[in-house]
Amino acid sequence: MKIGLLGSGDVAQVLASGFLKHGHAVMMGTRDSAKLSNWAKSNSGGRVGSFADAARFGEVLVLAVKGSAAAEVLRLAGTDALAGKPVIDATNPIADAAPVNGVLKFFTDLNESLMERLQREFPTAKLVKGFNSVGNARMVDPAFKAGKPTMFICGNDDGAKRVVSGLISELGWDTADMGKAESARAIEPLCMLWCIPGFLRNEWTHAFALLKS
Repeated sequence: MKIGLLGSGDVAQVLASGFLKHGHAVMMGTRDSAKLSNWAKSNSGGRVGSFADAARFGEVLVLAVKGSAAAEVLRLAGTDALAGKPVIDATNPIADAAPVNGVLKFFTDLNESLMERLQREFPTAKLVKGFNSVGNARMVDPAFKAGKPTMFICGNDDGAKRVVSGLISELGWDTADMGKAESARAIEPLCMLWCIPGFLRNEWTHAFALLKS
């Protein structure tokens, strides 16, 4: 499968390398290709281009940028290139403010998620929330003694969620589908919960798991 990554930070680079490792064709989209020079050298076969290049290239896209930049990046990718494609939304609406007792501040509230805002602005894209509630060190092939961790997803298109669930499974996760886009109001704050042990105790290697009887 062809996968276009929109972003050049650690999350985008880790996921791009992971998809390459699992046999997919990958292009990373960025404003500044120099940021990805080291990634390109160490990931043979990986391509680098603009946001628009990566969006046109990918059958599936991954949005992995700062939450406050997400809408602008999708605009630069181009609505025509987004249309009809699953877009894994790994963003979180983290505000430019210091955590309070380990708790991040968001620029959204519990009655509206960032993903809902993006889905409204880009209605032809098939957004699926994912990879927003774990650190990049555990995103690909996570190994935990207790078993596979759970990736919580949501989105309005069932077909897109099936495609994304398959990719998540390839990267070593169980998937829990939490429903439509409104469920991102609950999934995005998992980022807050995940970060608290890190800020308070420098613990950054955990993940969530959903236990079923």
